[in-house]
Amino acid sequence: QVQLVESGGGLVQAGGSLRLSCAASGRTFSNYAMGWFRQAPGKEREFVAAISGSGIATYHADSVKGRFTISRDNAKNTVYLQMNSLKPEDTALYYCAVNTRSPWLTGTPRSPTQYDYWGQGTQVTVSS
Repeated sequence: QVQLVESGGGLVQAGGSLRLSCAASGRTFSNYAMGWFRQAPGKEREFVAAISGSGIATYHADSVKGRFTISRDNAKNTVYLQMNSLKPEDTALYYCAVNTRSPWLTGTPRSPTQYDYWGQGTQVTVSS
């Protein structure tokens, strides 16, 4: 069993920045790949970024590449999502997720089915 708790969401103006955090508990954090997803009202859950267990490998969606950066601190059992140059279309509920089956970004890290535990989400709202 892994518990994930997201924080750091809020209301920000377009062009601003936020840093989301996801604290994990329950298992050896560095053994697992992690991901961030988001879901806007009326839309499907969308992949944002993923990171390997060591933190060496990362993968970002084209829609956020160059603006968002995923990172992790295994000593703190925490994964981060630094979001810069925010746009109104980034407004969504942001979720972190863990793949307890592998530390690697193999297969399809963009797919929600790769992840077996999810947090409750943190709301990000970007005003124009």
